[in-house]
Amino acid sequence: MKKIAILSLHLGYGGIEKSIVALANMLSDKYKVEIISSYRLYDEPAFDIDKKVKVKYLIKDLIPNREDFKRAVEDKRIKSIFKEGFKSAKILRLRKKTMVNYIKNTDADIVISTRDIFDEWLGIYGPKDVLKIGWEHNHYHDDLKYADRITRASSKLDYLVVVSKSLQKYYGKRLRKSKCHCVYIPNVLDSVPKRVSKLESKRIISVGRLSEEKGYDDLIKIFSVVSKKHKDWVLDIVGDGNERKKLERLIKNLKLESKITLHGFRGKEYIDELMDRSSIYVMTSHTESFGIVLIEAMSHGLPCIAFSSAEGARELIASGKNGYLIKNRSYNAIIKKINDLIKNEEARKKIGKEAYKSIKKYTSDVVEDQWLKVLEKK
Repeated sequence: MKKIAILSLHLGYGGIEKSIVALANMLSDKYKVEIISSYRLYDEPAFDIDKKVKVKYLIKDLIPNREDFKRAVEDKRIKSIFKEGFKSAKILRLRKKTMVNYIKNTDADIVISTRDIFDEWLGIYGPKDVLKIGWEHNHYHDDLKYADRITRASSKLDYLVVVSKSLQKYYGKRLRKSKCHCVYIPNVLDSVPKRVSKLESKRIISVGRLSEEKGYDDLIKIFSVVSKKHKDWVLDIVGDGNERKKLERLIKNLKLESKITLHGFRGKEYIDELMDRSSIYVMTSHTESFGIVLIEAMSHGLPCIAFSSAEGARELIASGKNGYLIKNRSYNAIIKKINDLIKNEEARKKIGKEAYKSIKKYTSDVVEDQWLKVLEKK
């Protein structure tokens, strides 16, 4: 049985980390799978890992101190700036040393990298007989420096797997003169719920990391308008992150404490149950490379509404058929569409039914076949 090593920055909360775990679990029946994580942020990984999958942490007693350094700079504490700066440099040196050492001495037949810096190290230091794969989840968002970095880092790999067709087209052209082949494989829906929502509850839901790019401040402001017209509807936001306190203040200022619940990070069973009791899914992300949460919502038969600025949403939603895309991040347009779905249960169910049909190409059997075609090439 061949061995696959998946290089991860950490196994905390996040879309990339969720995808890493889903891939590892999916492949564990046919391969020996080990996740190599630079940092151990928590005692246990944030997402459930199959017992057949092994996890190895390279750095066990240090974690990134970005937030501590940021606070020191904001507070203008000179001693703390130097202290945290030196600590950060030490952590980054250790990250490179331990990961490069693993790559050089790996006993894996296949190595899958999930960060651009790991792509670069894998291309430089990876043994010749190892199949080297980069796995890019992020969209470059017109940041050509980032796109150049991904292109350069991937050029010495065998494959670059991307999670959207638009990224395949873009990086495929950029990598055409290198040995690296660019392949599109969507993220996997790790399981299909046994039942779908009846779409009768007066609940709107959104799931994701509470970070600036997810646009939850916009969602709260949008719901504040919707709530004035539909006073018996509520909003559930599931996830955690560095924007939580800011969002709590916004909810309080808008006097929506009884209408909006910040659930924090929750496990799959909790989210599935909440999805089953919801009737509309709303995504207000500024950017989103794939949007696995949209697929998960669709698997519960929820009609989904998203801003078209989220590139991943554009690939998943056929506007007017299985959901709605709102152009130009228009508050008025998204409020109108939410109000329309609230008032029209028949429309909710029609769109939700089409959303459920859309998930077929993201199920584990379909996505696994696409991965196997790449993994067995060499």
